[in-house]
Amino acid sequence: MRGASAAAGGAARPAPRGATGTAGLWNIANILTMIRLALVPGFVALMFVGGGDDPAWRSLAWAAFTIAMITDLFDGELARRHDLVTDFGKIADPIADKAIMGAALVCLSVLGDLPWWVTVVILARELGITLMRFWVIRYGVMPAGRGGKLKTLTQGVGVGMYILVLTGPLATLRWWVMAAAVVLTVATGLDYLRQAIALRRAGSAGQKSGDGRARARHEGE
Repeated sequence: MRGASAAAGGAARPAPRGATGTAGLWNIANILTMIRLALVPGFVALMFVGGGDDPAWRSLAWAAFTIAMITDLFDGELARRHDLVTDFGKIADPIADKAIMGAALVCLSVLGDLPWWVTVVILARELGITLMRFWVIRYGVMPAGRGGKLKTLTQGVGVGMYILVLTGPLATLRWWVMAAAVVLTVATGLDYLRQAIALRRAGSAGQKSGDGRARARHEGE
């Protein structure tokens, strides 16, 4: 009877909070991610209307970019806080983040507003971090630090200022903001590289130690 009661109690126990797959696809976090993805082609089209020099169309492009960046601030937090984490969100959220920023950088460089080397540095860093995460995923996860969040904020502000048609002191200010974004991009990228190497070394050492103990037990038997 106790076993049956325990089984019944186990069946009634609620699922762990935050378990992936418990939320439906159409939740607020995923909808924000979908909106961000949908904004990318619209943003690109707005950037090139009228040859890319019309202040009015560039302002609309800035509005689309800003909305996309704002949704980026909220969708992940909503998913974690309200148990809305899904497999779709895990895949689509980072893709949406990189898509809108990558599109903005490439558009600005094509239009001649931003040097190509800036775009290459930022995109290479983002691709490199993604590859490094896969490189060490079997040993652990590299969490996003404060430096990475500051980098993202600075990039967003800098790119947003370049999207707008600015002159005078504001044009000078955006140069300094983008310079800070590039410095943070490189610095945080190097820090992630250091973390990845340390994590992989620690994981490899632990694996070798475990294999050694397993062999010792086997030989002792």
